[in-house]
Amino acid sequence: MIHFAQQVFHLATNNTSYLIGIRNNKYIENLYYGNKIKVTENYEALQERFGTGYGNSVGTPDDAMLTLDNLCLEYSFGGNGDYRHSPFEIRMPDYSYSNRFYYQSHEIYEGTFRENEETKLPYARYGEDATTLEIVLHDQKEKMDLILVYTVFPSCDVITRRTILKNNTDSVVRVERMMSLQLDLPEADYDMETFDGSWTRERHATRKHLESGVYVNESTTGSSSNRHNPLILVEKRECTEMTGACIGVNLLYSGNHYEAVEVTPYGKIRILTGIHPHRFEWFIKPEETFYTPEAVLTYSSKGRHGVTAQFGTFVNQHIIPKQWQKRERPVLINNWEATYFDFTERKLLKLAKEAANLGIELFVLDDGWFGKREDDSSSLGDWFVNEKKLGGSLRQLSNKIHDLGLQFGIWMEPEMISENSELYREHPDWAVRIPNRDCYVGRNQYVLDLTRQEVRAEVVGRITEILRNGNVQYVKWDMNRHLSDAYSASLGERQGEFYHRYILGVYEMMKQITEEFPDILFESCSAGGNRFDLGMLYYMPQIWTSDDTDANERVAIQEGTSCGYPLSTMGAHVSAVPNHQTLRSISIESRFNVACFGVLGYELDLTKLSMSSKKIVKEQIAFYKKYRALFQFGSFTKSRMHNGNIIWQVVSEDKQQAIAMCYQQLQKPNTSSDILKVIGLDPEQLYHVEARKQAISIKQFGDLVNQASPVPIKEEGILQTIVNQVYTLESESESYDVYGDLLELAGIKLKQQFVSTGYNEETRVMGDFSSRIYLISSKAL
Repeated sequence: MIHFAQQVFHLATNNTSYLIGIRNNKYIENLYYGNKIKVTENYEALQERFGTGYGNSVGTPDDAMLTLDNLCLEYSFGGNGDYRHSPFEIRMPDYSYSNRFYYQSHEIYEGTFRENEETKLPYARYGEDATTLEIVLHDQKEKMDLILVYTVFPSCDVITRRTILKNNTDSVVRVERMMSLQLDLPEADYDMETFDGSWTRERHATRKHLESGVYVNESTTGSSSNRHNPLILVEKRECTEMTGACIGVNLLYSGNHYEAVEVTPYGKIRILTGIHPHRFEWFIKPEETFYTPEAVLTYSSKGRHGVTAQFGTFVNQHIIPKQWQKRERPVLINNWEATYFDFTERKLLKLAKEAANLGIELFVLDDGWFGKREDDSSSLGDWFVNEKKLGGSLRQLSNKIHDLGLQFGIWMEPEMISENSELYREHPDWAVRIPNRDCYVGRNQYVLDLTRQEVRAEVVGRITEILRNGNVQYVKWDMNRHLSDAYSASLGERQGEFYHRYILGVYEMMKQITEEFPDILFESCSAGGNRFDLGMLYYMPQIWTSDDTDANERVAIQEGTSCGYPLSTMGAHVSAVPNHQTLRSISIESRFNVACFGVLGYELDLTKLSMSSKKIVKEQIAFYKKYRALFQFGSFTKSRMHNGNIIWQVVSEDKQQAIAMCYQQLQKPNTSSDILKVIGLDPEQLYHVEARKQAISIKQFGDLVNQASPVPIKEEGILQTIVNQVYTLESESESYDVYGDLLELAGIKLKQQFVSTGYNEETRVMGDFSSRIYLISSKAL
């Protein structure tokens, strides 16, 4: 709902209010953003007061006491006395950088922004209950319009923002910086949380205490990047997971992004997000329009979890393609870590047959099925099937996989080209590189110049032919390197447009391919989580979260990711041990427990598992399928026990079911009891809580097993190996009937962990990197 009266716009969601005032019939002032307040006809109490001015500050032409440098503005521009971090820089036809954009008009209408399709960018959609506000700011001298667009999604407590520049002059205007969102707030006692890392170490949450200055979160790699995700949280200092004021900001964009939070000299803060100005320039010809990507804004007074829940609802309802919303994703096996490039048809079918026997639903053939690709040094761009390696066509292999009762999927990397490829030999100029200079190489490959229409058309043609003929139900779309040597022969003097045009090209290709094949499940990937963003999710409903499949590392990666993205978007696999990325060994049960909180898959050689491990995997898959809807679409919360152990939980929408995981990173000797608390259930309902039975390897006891064994067992000896292959211990039994209020407020004191003084069926054998899952069901069911 958007209400306008007395020069004030009141943008209301179910639980929040966002107030914008028109000051002096010129300036657009932010009056309030926070918990919902009543709609009134007078908001004078919220306006900033200026009595005598501020020392050497600059006043406005019509009010010498009014300094824009200390006003909470909705958008600022050059040369107006506002010296804070600027959202907007354009070079005017007279070569100046000064602007005078004043309020001219506005329009309020039902639904989302009318020109969404014209932007050629992904956007928040399916907004039947949405309302949009367009505020037109006009520069009278230069005859240009700057339009601020706000769309309110009430049930998600989300407001989206974008900025539009229309060039009504008779000259070219150059945009050098144009943010999607500016949010000025009157208080500065905030912290900033970002989601940072690198390859195999994505989206680790980092909280920064804000003091005077500018704090930047950015990517200049050509993608949204594994270094700094475009998601940021701005939290009151007292904010916790469940309490306190928290603002979430994200950007519907997959390219270079820029977020800044400034603590100003007057004790305010300014938040910005948009396309990174790094090497960015956009030429707007007369009568042309430039659209920024859409930014996403939400507020909660219920801590980080409130923002997490609102983002999750918003993504599932307004970003994910309609046909994949609430649609359960299949359990898959990916052959990559099982075979790497070394596979044959026989080896693949053997793996697929084992997968089918264990209950897996989808077989994914990863890198190496095309061209002459036996390693990562060749054939990217040669999207034709290596029939010698596969023993026939892709459809023939696919049919054999289907005959086993499995769906079939493939990996591909459409944005890349190998120097050793037929495509490169035909079109060397299609690779992104600067003429007459040595080119930097990543993973033995170059990036295709997707700013060029003929390149995009060639790639789309080849990919669609593969998908039409291959009988494919799943595609993993990868992009394994950052951009360098940014240059396109087609752009001439407009090289500053390269990065943005590249992403627009990617979006165009993804739109064409996903619309032609709406029933194929596309999973985005970029060396793991290098491009985990809302722009990708607009076309592809899930993303490979990280190339790091180590369960302990995944705890931090998936926790950070969950702050802005729902579990249904996160690919999470069980892989072999020692783990291929960390060489860490974690039990197969804990690997599964962590991977449950996402879209489950397996990435290991199932044919090499012991009898006992196969039995465990089969039981795991059956368990996941039974509760799959809850794991993928339940409301997710993360918390900590008093002793530092981690709790993850998902709760069904009707609060009739929940699942909680307790994860312990390191075993502590003779520790206090673990207390399991579960948040968000009905306090008046009686619930049954029961631990899922898990298998415990006898190898976990090491030499201690000889205290009970009638036959001496040598550690790592033949007897221990044989016994471990066919026999495991069963974890403790633990069940309770408790009310929801007890579970949340007091919690359950779980059974004692192993403390070296003995073992029986009541002992919780945990150890390092260990976990338990607890099923919680209403007794009314």
